[in-house]
Amino acid sequence: MLTISRRRVLQSAAIAATFPLIEAGAGGGLLRAVAAEGEAPWRHALSLFGVIKYPVDFKHFDYVNPDAPKGGEVRQIALGTFDNFNLSVAGVKGSIAAGLDQIYDTLLVPAQDEVSTEYGLLAEAVRYPDDYSSVTYRLRAEAKWHDGVPVSPEDVIFSFEAYKKNSPQLSAYYRHVVKAEKTGERDITFTFDGPGNRELPQIVGQMNILPRHWWEGKDSTGRQRDVSATTLEKPLGCGAYRIKDFTAGRSIVYERVPEYWGAKLNVNVGRDNFAELRFEYFRDSTVAIEAFKADQVDMRAENSAKNWATAYDFPAVHDKRVVLEEFDIRSVGVMQAFAFNIRRDKFKDARLRRAFNHVFDFEEMNKQIFFGQYHRVASYFEGLELACSGLPQGEELAILETVRGKVPAEVFTTPYTNPVNGSPEAVRNNLREAIRLMKEAGYELRERKLVNTRTGEALSVEFLVEDPSSERFVLFYKPSLERLGVEVSVRIVDDAQYENRLRQWDFDIITTGWGESLSPGNEQRGFWGSQAADQPGSRNLIGIKDEAIDALIDRLIFAKSRDDLVAATKALDRVLLWHHFVVPQWTYGKQRLARWDRFGRPDELPKYGASAFPTVWWLDPDKAARVGRRS
Repeated sequence: MLTISRRRVLQSAAIAATFPLIEAGAGGGLLRAVAAEGEAPWRHALSLFGVIKYPVDFKHFDYVNPDAPKGGEVRQIALGTFDNFNLSVAGVKGSIAAGLDQIYDTLLVPAQDEVSTEYGLLAEAVRYPDDYSSVTYRLRAEAKWHDGVPVSPEDVIFSFEAYKKNSPQLSAYYRHVVKAEKTGERDITFTFDGPGNRELPQIVGQMNILPRHWWEGKDSTGRQRDVSATTLEKPLGCGAYRIKDFTAGRSIVYERVPEYWGAKLNVNVGRDNFAELRFEYFRDSTVAIEAFKADQVDMRAENSAKNWATAYDFPAVHDKRVVLEEFDIRSVGVMQAFAFNIRRDKFKDARLRRAFNHVFDFEEMNKQIFFGQYHRVASYFEGLELACSGLPQGEELAILETVRGKVPAEVFTTPYTNPVNGSPEAVRNNLREAIRLMKEAGYELRERKLVNTRTGEALSVEFLVEDPSSERFVLFYKPSLERLGVEVSVRIVDDAQYENRLRQWDFDIITTGWGESLSPGNEQRGFWGSQAADQPGSRNLIGIKDEAIDALIDRLIFAKSRDDLVAATKALDRVLLWHHFVVPQWTYGKQRLARWDRFGRPDELPKYGASAFPTVWWLDPDKAARVGRRS
């Protein structure tokens, strides 16, 4: 299940699940909301795994410092640009501003020390029938927008309808939610298209709620606002922060709202400690690093092994004013890869796509430009127990038998592995295998060019690149492909152009990734489902339309136990791998964080929150005085 609230642990990473939503277990307490006889009980939290950790009267999450000082500023990095403050068209129109979800609240908020468990934020209570065919949320009476207007059921309904109409990604995500209606003074009921989809009650609770009265009003010039269009008018929110100032495409500053309605809620105690959050935009990561060194920003999450090994050798690191630290990522798996656009005829043959993997010398690349820090991705759920391995057995095999004849035969006979290079002999063997596969796919070498024997057209591919720092590993890959006669070009474009080309499916090969949670669910339809393949803005960037994959996604979504979910996910993973939709890249398993040492944090960070910076951190006046700050 995708987490789309301001509380998300990792950007574009999902928190997913498919298990019974239950009231607190032993020691969990009882919700002080009484259901009428025969009605489902009201609950203070929803869990998709089992016992809820925190009782209804808990004071704060264990991983926060309830006495954390409030105040100060934290300056963060954003790459690219922005020209939009309207979340309902995010991913479809314009580029959304970094941190915008900080200004909104959601019905539920996840606990970062539990798996797929969420507690009431805007909602004081929630209930659903035994068959999971609907869910009802009751809003807190004290919940208010920043202009003092109460948050209402009409706001929730308006938000749901706006997302479903304007966002292809969220439309697919809410596909099985057919109706939202007001069923009480502060109650909203979401009706689903059928029973048994156990994660849907929690999915709708993650929605960023928008103010209906503001969007249906007029701006300062008297112009009617349009929730289906981009805007740079500061939007009205109800969250802990609001937009203070911005320069379009360059920077944006959020300030904590002094009169924030939810400041004393148990789910908010010890969080949102900074008075201001500033995001500075940079066109590429090299400039961003220099800005960090010059103390123009406070922290940098580093995703480059080369930079981590070489770019932080400067005086402030040596004298401990800058701290380099790594944090385990326990809640998210990932498939990062060169992804083919199989809407294009030249990429429709899986043998050709597999040949590209044989040509990719990851081992040498890892040695030469990554300082040996990475390991190869070999699963769409890399790093989680959900990754397939060996040959299918037990329940996984039984699930795969239902699609036998509709999936690659190797699914049943051969464990998936990536080709291994790294030595001259291995490279030669893999090049020979690549040539064999390409010949089977209908290509042959003619005058040093790989030509389609049916059309006579030479095979040419373009790698579309957004971040200039990614160019170096694409250029490392390029000569290997050219040895086989493939014409290769590398096109670097700016953020806006990149997004537009993706929305129009105007690319050959891109580097991209799909974050996966401990419990995948409905978001898998948006990643690999047939319906999403033709929806601009969806995460089905590859263009997969496959009946068997759709069936496996359904098995995953409607799993009735943890064992069923694991088996269904492994089956899906295995089938995706053997279709060779991507050339898997690499992963690390840790978040690398460089920061100026002026901040404090709880003694124990949340198990599933990596660094959780800056959410539960705070400005430490003593450290800040020691480190100082350049103007």
